[in-house]
Amino acid sequence: MTGSALRHRVASGFVPFVGVYDAFSAAVAGRHADHLFLSGFGFAASQYGLPDVGFVAWAEMVAFAERVRAILPDHGILVDIDDGYGDPDIVAHVIRRMEAAGATGVVLEDQRRPRRCGHLDGRQVLPLEEYLPKLERALHERRELFVVARTDASGAEEIARRLDAFARAGADAVLADGLADPASIQDLRQRTGIPVAFNQIAGGKSPARTARELEEAGVSIGIYSTPCLFAAQGAIDAAVRALLGPDGRLSTGAGAIGLVDCTAVLNGNLERRG
Repeated sequence: MTGSALRHRVASGFVPFVGVYDAFSAAVAGRHADHLFLSGFGFAASQYGLPDVGFVAWAEMVAFAERVRAILPDHGILVDIDDGYGDPDIVAHVIRRMEAAGATGVVLEDQRRPRRCGHLDGRQVLPLEEYLPKLERALHERRELFVVARTDASGAEEIARRLDAFARAGADAVLADGLADPASIQDLRQRTGIPVAFNQIAGGKSPARTARELEEAGVSIGIYSTPCLFAAQGAIDAAVRALLGPDGRLSTGAGAIGLVDCTAVLNGNLERRG
């Protein structure tokens, strides 16, 4: 899916993006979801076993996008690029590389490093005059890429001020991360005049809402950052505990994933690459 196709899709209704953390989770999720979010939180956890505080480099996320695009050629792929990994020149390079990798869109935030997950306390934001040159350079360099401009600011007035500026710069959509009350989204959409994204993460600051509730609140893009990562943590924990218990053995009962099931996913990926 191209950025232009996503713009058309967003204009016609709510679009959910399911967060994945590596190529295999993308392959599994992609059997059910047409739009995937390549989560920086999930990637840092998966590749390093570390929190999402800035360990991931831009080249790693480009390679992540390339791997997912190779096995899912028609899916929408929205990529978390943190703060753009540096100054406007670096942002411009990342945008060009993401487009070449086949990404549909990116999310560019206004956090100051050391960064934090948007649903944790302790976040600091760049002055608007430092963030806007990054956003403007990203928009100038992209050909079709869909660009979501994200703020981690707190306080309704400051959030509105920043989203107004993002919209004026030409962002395709805006996102205020960690919103505790989605009721404010309708106001934000009316102020900016462009689509609003909403990020949900289990245990985060934003309340869980159904797709219908989000759409009725004025949300155009629903980002579910970490469902695959958290599901994998729970499943791995349960499987290893059971395996190492007094009566532990490999699970082969009804509903258990086995060699045939996993190989079917992998062979499907190979066929699509071919």
